[in-house]
Amino acid sequence: MNIIGPDCLVFGVDDVAACSQYLVDYGLLPVAPAVPDADGASAGGRFEALDGTAIEIRRADDARLPPSLGTASLLRKTIYGVADTATLDQIAAELRKDREVRTLADGSLESTDDMGFTLGFQVSVRRPLSLPAETINAPGAPAQRAPNVVAANDAAALTPRTLSHVVYFVPDAARAEAFYVERLGFRCTDRFTGVGPFLRPAGTLDHHTLFMIETPPFMKGCEHFTFHMGGPSEVVQAGTRFVEKGYQSFWGPGRHRFGSNWFWYFNSPLGCHVEYDADMDLHDDEWTARAAPMGADASQLFLLQHREKWAPGGPPPAAR
Repeated sequence: MNIIGPDCLVFGVDDVAACSQYLVDYGLLPVAPAVPDADGASAGGRFEALDGTAIEIRRADDARLPPSLGTASLLRKTIYGVADTATLDQIAAELRKDREVRTLADGSLESTDDMGFTLGFQVSVRRPLSLPAETINAPGAPAQRAPNVVAANDAAALTPRTLSHVVYFVPDAARAEAFYVERLGFRCTDRFTGVGPFLRPAGTLDHHTLFMIETPPFMKGCEHFTFHMGGPSEVVQAGTRFVEKGYQSFWGPGRHRFGSNWFWYFNSPLGCHVEYDADMDLHDDEWTARAAPMGADASQLFLLQHREKWAPGGPPPAAR
């Protein structure tokens, strides 16, 4: 099945204004910003990356939302983009073997996975991107920046490029993995033994668009989501701006082992962590999945510590 990856995550939240401001400060574009409804409260909005993938937020009591997971998680729906209507037909035929599949007014499908997460499927909204990657100059290799072209730019536009992946807490990782692999054609690229798999759908080479972590049932929900940036400098610069706006760093910056992606995670009012990432490994069907026990050494190649700006000769910088 030619599933490309997540097009949109939909959240039902109590504080729409705070979540809206968070997503704008993170760097997403408010294409349908939160607007007041009849009682003056903000009803929700849509916040996009450069390719059109997005986060949507609505009030938690919005009747249009799928039901909650019955936990503290605020994620209500994961909408996957697919290549074409033929793929939608394949998905519908497969899932209707044992569960309800609804066709919505916009032609998309809606169903649930074996853990109770609501899934949507639509012909992908992703717009093609033609953007340069970060450039480096390294001895022994042709220069990627011409003479007098400066890399450091305080005013750089740091807009996320595309929705990268989502991470679920699930009560039964083996059963959850079987659904995505056997029913939807995902492949396991790597796994933390006893914890959960990194999964890649057929329509992308990205190391993963879904990772699952086995937890007690009361924790079921979204652990984090992330958008790809243009490179590691963008991750660090965007994260630094985020800290300067008062948001709390949770983990990072650093670089993962599985996937090799650079990362920086932050706390959020969306009931989950939110990450910046960049430079993820690509894998095809020839790749053999690795396995490792979960632990600090397995989860990151290195971890940096963010500090306030500092200059030589000054007092020691305060850690954040």
